[in-house]
Amino acid sequence: MIVVPIKEGDNIERALKKLKRKFEKTGVVKELRERQKFTKPSVIARERKMKAIYVQQLRQSELDK
Repeated sequence: MIVVPIKEGDNIERALKKLKRKFEKTGVVKELRERQKFTKPSVIARERKMKAIYVQQLRQSELDK
């Protein structure tokens, strides 16, 4: 459970901003969206492979410069 402590006299908008940041860091919303639909394991593996190729090309291009 995510808890945001609020001190006396603190602004509620600031507390909401902290809560949103904590939600993003924990990845709760991202996981919830992923669980709404089924993705085949082969599609997940293909996406990981394509991402790895992309990252490798970026790193290689940095080394070539």
